[in-house]
Amino acid sequence: MVPILLHAAFALLIVLGTLAAYDRAVVRPAQRVGVVDVGEVYRQKEAEFTQLLTRATTDADREKAFALARSFSQRLPAALEELPRDCACLVVLKSAVAGRTPRTVDLTSLLQQKLGHPQTPHRNDPEEAR
Repeated sequence: MVPILLHAAFALLIVLGTLAAYDRAVVRPAQRVGVVDVGEVYRQKEAEFTQLLTRATTDADREKAFALARSFSQRLPAALEELPRDCACLVVLKSAVAGRTPRTVDLTSLLQQKLGHPQTPHRNDPEEAR
């Protein structure tokens, strides 16, 4: 009888360990959602571009402003593709989220860092509340 109980306890430990590993590796990361406000990032860069363009007095200054816009348009898609890998979560547009959960993370500041923007505070960022 003792060997049967020992085997049952060992099997139970294996099952519990497997379930815990599955929860940590698959279930919890799938419940985490990253949101990003691409419109805000785009508006900030647009304002910077407009400011550079209106201050431009020479063709070299104008070309510098246009180079900034070209660089931004090339870096934005790459930065957006990196976000899910960086946070190990699903990333959606902030406007697509109807309600926030404790597992919702605002990744707008991370996107701004990747693009070389100054960071702006986000009032509803759960990471800042900690």
